[in-house]
Amino acid sequence: MNEQLKRVLERQKYRVVGEHEHSGVKVCHWVGQSLKRGRPCYKQRFYGIRSHRCLQMTPAVDDCSQMCLFCWRFQGFTGGGGEHGWDDPRDILDSCIAAHRRLLSGFGGNPKIDPAAFAEAKEPTQVACSLSGEPTLYPHLGELLEECHRRGMTTFLVTNGTRPDVLRDLRPLPTQLYVSVVAPDRATHGRVCAPLEAGAWDRLMGTLDLLPSLGTRKVVRHTLVQGHNMGHVELYAALDARADPDFIEPKAYVFVGDSRRRMTLENMPSHDAIAEFASRLAALTGYEVRGEQRASRVVLLARPGMGSTMIPGLQAE
Repeated sequence: MNEQLKRVLERQKYRVVGEHEHSGVKVCHWVGQSLKRGRPCYKQRFYGIRSHRCLQMTPAVDDCSQMCLFCWRFQGFTGGGGEHGWDDPRDILDSCIAAHRRLLSGFGGNPKIDPAAFAEAKEPTQVACSLSGEPTLYPHLGELLEECHRRGMTTFLVTNGTRPDVLRDLRPLPTQLYVSVVAPDRATHGRVCAPLEAGAWDRLMGTLDLLPSLGTRKVVRHTLVQGHNMGHVELYAALDARADPDFIEPKAYVFVGDSRRRMTLENMPSHDAIAEFASRLAALTGYEVRGEQRASRVVLLARPGMGSTMIPGLQAE
């Protein structure tokens, strides 16, 4: 990895791991909030994961196929997978867990934190493969997911949808698959997502067409940016009908991180604006409003007939 990029990431409390330095880990904001204040991530409320036991990592910390204007991560990507070698999935997971524990060490001295919860946090049971970059660029992604599952961990994979070929052949599939659909049409996608490769919109449409055939829980996330991709609810509804996901998450862009170089505070929608968008989307798609978290400015919609939002095996935790 470029040393300057590595220094930037480490200043931002990432830890770059592995011999080839293409993977990274960072303690999620909600891990700290859960430990210190008992405030869980919305994914705990919606899906039953344990926020303080979540490992936020990526096998592609410096590789992405897009340069989204709203992305809060530092954008120093090589684009398209780079020319480096690739680390073994087991080594990546071991290294991420070890780095995660080191990053957590400071919480152990806080007298307000429950020692039992702190001990649990050092033994993650959930892997969010989403931290930075595009994880489907890692060629051994299926083996990484398999290793997580072998260790009893659930997995959430977040993708921008530009690699339908990878998703088609991915074995095993993650416990829950997120696809980011952050534009209602081709022109907006090109402007807001700033793809680094030609044909990104067409490949995203290929992913949406593929989703109904994938035997795992699926979520379409609409990250909404005031003045850039808000509105056009009818077009979003058509894309959601095409994908037929189990859940839809309309969520506000948040004015944090590196996105502040490109956005202003006015680009961050209020929770009320997101709730209004979600209500209109529900009316058009027939999906049901199942939950919301105002602190995260997110609303959860569920497909008609979809049972509990909780992932089987996690609801009792």
